[in-house]
Amino acid sequence: VFVTMSLLTDLVNLNLSETTDKIIAEYIWVGGSGMDMRSKARTLPGPVSDPSKLPKWNYDGSSTGQAPGEDSEVILYPQAIFKDPFRRGNNILVMCDAYTPAGEPIPTNKRHAAAKVFSHADVVAEVPWYGIEQEYTLLQKDVKWPVGWPIGGFPGPQGPYYCSVGADKSFGRDIVDAHYKACLFAGINISGINGEVMPGQWEFQVGPAVGISAADEIWIARYILERITEIAGVVVSFDPKPIPGDWNGAGAHCNYSTKSMREDGGYEIIKKAIDKLGLRHKEHIAAYGEGNERRLTGHHETADINTFLWGVANRGASIRVGRDTEKEGKGYFEDRRPASNMDPYIVTSMIAETTILWKP
Repeated sequence: VFVTMSLLTDLVNLNLSETTDKIIAEYIWVGGSGMDMRSKARTLPGPVSDPSKLPKWNYDGSSTGQAPGEDSEVILYPQAIFKDPFRRGNNILVMCDAYTPAGEPIPTNKRHAAAKVFSHADVVAEVPWYGIEQEYTLLQKDVKWPVGWPIGGFPGPQGPYYCSVGADKSFGRDIVDAHYKACLFAGINISGINGEVMPGQWEFQVGPAVGISAADEIWIARYILERITEIAGVVVSFDPKPIPGDWNGAGAHCNYSTKSMREDGGYEIIKKAIDKLGLRHKEHIAAYGEGNERRLTGHHETADINTFLWGVANRGASIRVGRDTEKEGKGYFEDRRPASNMDPYIVTSMIAETTILWKP
Protein backbone atom coordinates (compact mmCIF):
# COMPACT_ATOMS: atom_id res chain seq x y z
CA VAL A 1 0.00 0.00 0.00
CA PHE A 2 2.82 2.39 0.90
CA VAL A 3 4.42 2.03 -2.55
CA THR A 4 1.18 2.76 -4.43
CA MET A 5 0.44 5.74 -2.18
CA SER A 6 3.88 7.25 -2.73
CA LEU A 7 3.56 6.70 -6.50
CA LEU A 8 0.18 8.44 -6.43
CA THR A 9 1.67 11.37 -4.52
CA ASP A 10 4.53 11.56 -7.05
CA LEU A 11 2.02 11.76 -9.90
CA VAL A 12 -0.18 14.31 -8.16
CA ASN A 13 2.93 16.46 -7.61
CA LEU A 14 4.25 16.17 -11.19
CA ASN A 15 5.71 19.45 -12.36
CA LEU A 16 4.02 20.07 -15.72
CA SER A 17 6.10 23.09 -16.66
CA GLU A 18 9.11 20.84 -17.28
CA THR A 19 7.37 19.17 -20.24
CA THR A 20 4.52 21.41 -21.46
CA ASP A 21 3.32 25.02 -21.62
CA LYS A 22 -0.23 23.81 -21.02
CA ILE A 23 -1.86 24.70 -17.72
CA ILE A 24 -4.90 23.49 -15.80
CA ALA A 25 -7.58 26.02 -14.85
CA GLU A 26 -10.05 25.04 -12.12
CA TYR A 27 -13.28 26.99 -12.78
CA ILE A 28 -15.10 27.59 -9.48
CA TRP A 29 -18.67 28.81 -8.97
CA VAL A 30 -21.36 28.96 -6.28
CA GLY A 31 -24.10 26.34 -6.63
CA GLY A 32 -27.84 26.50 -6.15
CA SER A 33 -27.96 26.49 -2.34
CA GLY A 34 -25.89 29.67 -2.24
CA MET A 35 -23.26 27.91 -0.09
CA ASP A 36 -22.25 24.83 -2.13
CA MET A 37 -19.11 25.39 -4.12
CA ARG A 38 -18.73 23.61 -7.44
CA SER A 39 -15.70 23.36 -9.70
CA LYS A 40 -14.34 21.63 -12.78
CA ALA A 41 -11.07 21.84 -14.63
CA ARG A 42 -9.97 22.42 -18.20
CA THR A 43 -6.65 22.57 -20.05
CA LEU A 44 -5.46 25.86 -21.53
CA PRO A 45 -2.59 26.27 -24.04
CA GLY A 46 -0.46 28.45 -21.74
CA PRO A 47 -0.29 30.62 -18.60
CA VAL A 48 -3.01 33.27 -18.14
CA SER A 49 -3.05 36.18 -15.69
CA ASP A 50 -6.00 38.23 -16.97
CA PRO A 51 -9.53 36.81 -16.42
CA SER A 52 -10.82 38.49 -19.61
CA LYS A 53 -8.38 36.33 -21.61
CA LEU A 54 -9.99 33.13 -20.28
CA PRO A 55 -12.68 31.34 -22.30
CA LYS A 56 -16.25 31.32 -21.00
CA TRP A 57 -17.44 27.82 -20.18
CA ASN A 58 -20.70 26.09 -19.38
CA TYR A 59 -22.13 23.49 -17.01
CA ASP A 60 -25.30 21.51 -16.41
CA GLY A 61 -27.34 23.77 -14.16
CA SER A 62 -30.00 21.10 -13.61
CA SER A 63 -27.43 19.18 -11.54
CA THR A 64 -26.69 22.13 -9.24
CA GLY A 65 -30.28 23.29 -8.69
CA GLN A 66 -29.74 26.28 -10.98
CA ALA A 67 -31.64 25.41 -14.18
CA PRO A 68 -34.48 23.15 -15.39
CA GLY A 69 -33.55 19.87 -17.10
CA GLU A 70 -35.06 20.84 -20.45
CA ASP A 71 -32.91 24.02 -20.66
CA SER A 72 -30.01 23.24 -18.41
CA GLU A 73 -27.03 25.07 -19.86
CA VAL A 74 -25.51 27.75 -17.62
CA ILE A 75 -22.56 29.87 -18.78
CA LEU A 76 -19.55 30.60 -16.55
CA TYR A 77 -17.87 34.01 -16.88
CA PRO A 78 -14.33 34.02 -15.42
CA GLN A 79 -13.91 36.95 -13.00
CA ALA A 80 -10.78 36.51 -10.87
CA ILE A 81 -7.62 34.39 -11.07
CA PHE A 82 -5.64 32.84 -8.20
CA LYS A 83 -2.63 30.53 -8.16
CA ASP A 84 -3.58 26.90 -7.53
CA PRO A 85 -1.95 25.64 -4.30
CA PHE A 86 -2.97 22.04 -5.07
CA ARG A 87 -1.57 21.70 -8.60
CA ARG A 88 0.99 24.48 -8.19
CA GLY A 89 3.20 25.54 -11.13
CA ASN A 90 1.37 27.90 -13.50
CA ASN A 91 -1.98 26.25 -12.81
CA ILE A 92 -4.80 28.49 -11.64
CA LEU A 93 -8.07 28.69 -9.71
CA VAL A 94 -10.70 30.84 -11.43
CA MET A 95 -13.62 32.44 -9.59
CA CYS A 96 -16.59 32.59 -11.96
CA ASP A 97 -20.17 33.79 -11.91
CA ALA A 98 -23.08 32.28 -13.83
CA TYR A 99 -25.34 33.50 -16.65
CA THR A 100 -28.04 32.20 -18.98
CA PRO A 101 -26.98 31.61 -22.62
CA ALA A 102 -28.71 34.96 -23.36
CA GLY A 103 -26.31 36.71 -20.97
CA GLU A 104 -28.70 37.30 -18.05
CA PRO A 105 -27.27 36.63 -14.56
CA ILE A 106 -29.03 33.56 -13.10
CA PRO A 107 -30.96 34.19 -9.84
CA THR A 108 -28.24 32.70 -7.62
CA ASN A 109 -25.55 34.89 -9.20
CA LYS A 110 -25.02 37.42 -6.40
CA ARG A 111 -21.77 38.73 -7.84
CA HIS A 112 -23.38 40.53 -10.77
CA ALA A 113 -25.47 42.90 -8.62
CA ALA A 114 -22.51 43.47 -6.27
CA ALA A 115 -20.29 44.43 -9.22
CA LYS A 116 -22.87 47.08 -10.20
CA VAL A 117 -22.67 48.66 -6.73
CA PHE A 118 -18.88 48.52 -6.67
CA SER A 119 -18.52 50.06 -10.14
CA HIS A 120 -20.80 53.03 -9.23
CA ALA A 121 -18.73 56.23 -9.45
CA ASP A 122 -19.60 57.34 -5.89
CA VAL A 123 -18.52 53.97 -4.47
CA VAL A 124 -15.32 53.86 -6.55
CA ALA A 125 -14.43 57.35 -5.26
CA GLU A 126 -14.77 56.15 -1.64
CA VAL A 127 -12.39 53.16 -2.11
CA PRO A 128 -14.27 50.86 0.33
CA TRP A 129 -11.96 48.59 2.33
CA TYR A 130 -13.17 45.32 3.84
CA GLY A 131 -11.67 42.95 6.36
CA ILE A 132 -13.79 39.83 6.82
CA GLU A 133 -13.40 37.46 9.78
CA GLN A 134 -14.58 34.04 8.61
CA GLU A 135 -15.38 31.64 11.46
CA TYR A 136 -15.96 27.94 10.81
CA THR A 137 -16.23 24.64 12.67
CA LEU A 138 -14.37 21.42 11.88
CA LEU A 139 -16.56 18.32 12.21
CA GLN A 140 -15.74 14.61 12.36
CA LYS A 141 -16.83 13.21 9.01
CA ASP A 142 -19.25 10.43 9.95
CA VAL A 143 -20.82 11.79 13.14
CA LYS A 144 -21.02 15.52 12.26
CA TRP A 145 -19.68 16.39 15.73
CA PRO A 146 -16.78 18.83 16.24
CA VAL A 147 -13.22 17.47 16.03
CA GLY A 148 -11.69 16.90 19.44
CA TRP A 149 -15.10 16.38 21.07
CA PRO A 150 -15.86 13.00 22.61
CA ILE A 151 -18.40 11.14 20.43
CA GLY A 152 -21.89 11.79 21.81
CA GLY A 153 -20.43 13.85 24.65
CA PHE A 154 -19.16 17.32 25.40
CA PRO A 155 -15.75 18.78 26.24
CA GLY A 156 -15.26 20.99 29.29
CA PRO A 157 -16.98 24.40 29.12
CA GLN A 158 -15.64 27.30 27.03
CA GLY A 159 -12.73 29.29 28.37
CA PRO A 160 -9.50 27.36 27.76
CA TYR A 161 -9.90 26.96 23.97
CA TYR A 162 -9.71 30.47 22.50
CA CYS A 163 -6.26 31.00 20.89
CA SER A 164 -5.06 27.97 22.87
CA VAL A 165 -2.25 25.46 22.49
CA GLY A 166 -2.11 21.83 23.59
CA ALA A 167 -3.56 18.50 22.50
CA ASP A 168 -6.43 18.81 25.01
CA LYS A 169 -7.46 22.29 23.86
CA SER A 170 -6.55 22.86 20.21
CA PHE A 171 -8.10 20.62 17.55
CA GLY A 172 -7.33 20.77 13.83
CA ARG A 173 -4.29 23.05 13.74
CA ASP A 174 -2.64 21.15 10.85
CA ILE A 175 -5.70 21.84 8.65
CA VAL A 176 -5.76 25.49 9.69
CA ASP A 177 -2.04 26.03 9.03
CA ALA A 178 -2.22 24.22 5.69
CA HIS A 179 -5.11 26.51 4.75
CA TYR A 180 -3.23 29.64 5.85
CA LYS A 181 -0.20 28.87 3.66
CA ALA A 182 -2.33 27.69 0.72
CA CYS A 183 -4.24 30.99 0.79
CA LEU A 184 -1.02 33.02 0.82
CA PHE A 185 0.28 30.90 -2.06
CA ALA A 186 -2.95 31.51 -4.00
CA GLY A 187 -2.56 35.28 -3.68
CA ILE A 188 -5.42 35.75 -1.23
CA ASN A 189 -4.87 38.65 1.13
CA ILE A 190 -5.33 36.45 4.21
CA SER A 191 -4.25 38.53 7.18
CA GLY A 192 -4.37 36.08 10.08
CA ILE A 193 -5.87 33.04 11.80
CA ASN A 194 -6.84 32.11 15.35
CA GLY A 195 -8.48 29.37 17.37
CA GLU A 196 -12.00 30.35 18.43
CA VAL A 197 -13.95 30.22 21.71
CA MET A 198 -15.71 26.92 20.99
CA PRO A 199 -13.32 23.95 20.70
CA GLY A 200 -12.99 22.77 17.09
CA GLN A 201 -13.89 26.25 15.84
CA TRP A 202 -11.41 28.48 14.02
CA GLU A 203 -11.27 31.79 12.20
CA PHE A 204 -9.31 33.28 9.34
CA GLN A 205 -9.33 36.91 8.26
CA VAL A 206 -9.20 38.26 4.72
CA GLY A 207 -8.31 41.89 4.04
CA PRO A 208 -7.95 44.71 3.85
CA ALA A 209 -9.25 44.24 0.31
CA VAL A 210 -10.93 46.82 -1.90
CA GLY A 211 -14.49 46.38 -3.14
CA ILE A 212 -15.56 43.14 -4.80
CA SER A 213 -12.12 41.54 -4.49
CA ALA A 214 -12.82 40.99 -0.76
CA ALA A 215 -15.79 38.77 -1.67
CA ASP A 216 -13.91 36.90 -4.43
CA GLU A 217 -11.12 36.18 -1.95
CA ILE A 218 -13.49 34.88 0.74
CA TRP A 219 -15.12 32.49 -1.74
CA ILE A 220 -11.77 31.16 -2.97
CA ALA A 221 -10.51 30.85 0.62
CA ARG A 222 -13.65 28.83 1.45
CA TYR A 223 -13.03 26.64 -1.61
CA ILE A 224 -9.42 25.99 -0.56
CA LEU A 225 -10.60 25.16 2.97
CA GLU A 226 -13.17 22.67 1.63
CA ARG A 227 -10.46 21.03 -0.50
CA ILE A 228 -8.04 20.73 2.43
CA THR A 229 -10.69 19.28 4.75
CA GLU A 230 -11.58 16.83 1.97
CA ILE A 231 -7.96 15.62 1.96
CA ALA A 232 -7.94 15.43 5.78
CA GLY A 233 -11.24 13.51 5.95
CA VAL A 234 -12.86 16.23 8.04
CA VAL A 235 -16.01 18.26 7.26
CA VAL A 236 -16.06 22.06 7.45
CA SER A 237 -19.29 23.65 8.66
CA PHE A 238 -20.25 27.28 8.13
CA ASP A 239 -23.41 26.87 10.23
CA PRO A 240 -23.86 29.98 12.44
CA LYS A 241 -24.76 27.86 15.48
CA PRO A 242 -23.42 24.34 14.90
CA ILE A 243 -23.93 23.23 18.52
CA PRO A 244 -27.01 24.45 20.41
CA GLY A 245 -26.66 25.58 24.03
CA ASP A 246 -23.88 27.38 25.86
CA TRP A 247 -21.43 27.41 22.95
CA ASN A 248 -20.38 30.35 20.81
CA GLY A 249 -21.89 30.60 17.34
CA ALA A 250 -19.93 31.30 14.16
CA GLY A 251 -20.02 34.68 12.45
CA ALA A 252 -18.32 36.54 9.63
CA HIS A 253 -17.72 39.95 11.16
CA CYS A 254 -17.19 42.57 8.49
CA ASN A 255 -14.71 45.40 9.13
CA TYR A 256 -15.34 48.35 6.86
CA SER A 257 -14.06 51.80 6.04
CA THR A 258 -14.28 54.33 3.23
CA LYS A 259 -11.72 56.92 2.13
CA SER A 260 -13.54 59.69 4.02
CA MET A 261 -13.73 57.54 7.19
CA ARG A 262 -9.96 57.00 7.02
CA GLU A 263 -9.21 60.72 6.70
CA ASP A 264 -9.36 63.46 9.36
CA GLY A 265 -12.92 63.98 10.57
CA GLY A 266 -13.72 60.39 9.64
CA TYR A 267 -15.36 59.59 12.99
CA GLU A 268 -18.31 61.87 12.12
CA ILE A 269 -18.71 60.03 8.77
CA ILE A 270 -18.58 56.70 10.63
CA LYS A 271 -21.36 57.80 12.98
CA LYS A 272 -23.55 58.88 10.03
CA ALA A 273 -22.91 55.54 8.30
CA ILE A 274 -23.85 53.62 11.46
CA ASP A 275 -27.09 55.64 11.75
CA LYS A 276 -27.99 54.63 8.18
CA LEU A 277 -27.20 50.97 8.92
CA GLY A 278 -29.50 51.19 11.96
CA LEU A 279 -32.36 52.48 9.82
CA ARG A 280 -32.02 49.46 7.52
CA HIS A 281 -31.31 46.90 10.24
CA LYS A 282 -34.14 44.54 9.22
CA GLU A 283 -33.10 44.44 5.55
CA HIS A 284 -29.48 43.76 6.46
CA ILE A 285 -30.35 41.00 8.93
CA ALA A 286 -32.55 39.33 6.30
CA ALA A 287 -29.57 39.20 3.93
CA TYR A 288 -26.84 38.32 6.45
CA GLY A 289 -27.09 34.51 6.43
CA GLU A 290 -29.46 31.57 6.99
CA GLY A 291 -30.11 30.50 10.58
CA ASN A 292 -28.57 33.66 12.01
CA GLU A 293 -31.43 33.94 14.54
CA ARG A 294 -29.97 30.86 16.28
CA ARG A 295 -26.71 32.78 16.76
CA LEU A 296 -27.86 36.37 17.44
CA THR A 297 -29.47 35.74 20.82
CA GLY A 298 -27.93 38.57 22.81
CA HIS A 299 -25.58 36.08 24.49
CA HIS A 300 -22.15 34.75 23.41
CA GLU A 301 -20.72 38.06 22.18
CA THR A 302 -23.73 38.99 20.03
CA ALA A 303 -26.51 41.58 20.05
CA ASP A 304 -30.09 40.35 19.93
CA ILE A 305 -31.25 39.96 16.30
CA ASN A 306 -34.10 42.47 16.73
CA THR A 307 -31.98 45.12 18.45
CA PHE A 308 -29.60 47.49 16.72
CA LEU A 309 -27.01 49.08 18.94
CA TRP A 310 -23.46 50.25 18.51
CA GLY A 311 -20.67 51.00 20.93
CA VAL A 312 -16.95 51.51 21.30
CA ALA A 313 -15.10 48.25 22.04
CA ASN A 314 -18.45 46.51 22.71
CA ARG A 315 -18.52 42.90 21.49
CA GLY A 316 -22.19 42.63 22.46
CA ALA A 317 -23.15 45.35 19.96
CA SER A 318 -24.40 45.07 16.37
CA ILE A 319 -21.64 47.48 15.31
CA ARG A 320 -18.38 47.83 17.23
CA VAL A 321 -16.10 50.83 16.88
CA GLY A 322 -12.52 50.28 18.01
CA ARG A 323 -10.89 52.35 20.76
CA ASP A 324 -8.22 53.48 18.27
CA THR A 325 -10.83 54.82 15.85
CA GLU A 326 -12.49 56.82 18.62
CA LYS A 327 -9.13 58.13 19.85
CA GLU A 328 -7.77 59.09 16.43
CA GLY A 329 -11.10 60.45 15.18
CA LYS A 330 -10.91 58.30 12.04
CA GLY A 331 -10.62 54.66 10.97
CA TYR A 332 -13.05 51.79 10.49
CA PHE A 333 -15.94 49.99 12.19
CA GLU A 334 -17.01 46.36 12.51
CA ASP A 335 -20.42 45.01 11.54
CA ARG A 336 -20.78 41.98 13.85
CA ARG A 337 -24.13 40.83 12.46
CA PRO A 338 -23.21 38.69 9.42
CA ALA A 339 -23.38 34.92 10.00
CA SER A 340 -20.53 32.57 9.05
CA ASN A 341 -22.60 31.32 6.07
CA MET A 342 -23.28 34.80 4.65
CA ASP A 343 -22.66 35.51 0.98
CA PRO A 344 -19.77 38.01 0.91
CA TYR A 345 -21.02 39.49 -2.39
CA ILE A 346 -24.33 40.41 -0.74
CA VAL A 347 -22.88 41.66 2.56
CA THR A 348 -20.03 43.80 1.19
CA SER A 349 -22.14 45.43 -1.53
CA MET A 350 -25.05 46.02 0.83
CA ILE A 351 -22.84 47.81 3.36
CA ALA A 352 -21.42 50.00 0.58
CA GLU A 353 -24.88 50.67 -0.86
CA THR A 354 -26.41 51.63 2.50
CA THR A 355 -23.51 53.79 3.72
CA ILE A 356 -22.51 55.48 0.44
CA LEU A 357 -25.43 55.47 -2.03
CA TRP A 358 -28.62 55.27 0.03
CA LYS A 359 -30.32 58.56 0.89
CA PRO A 360 -32.72 58.05 3.81
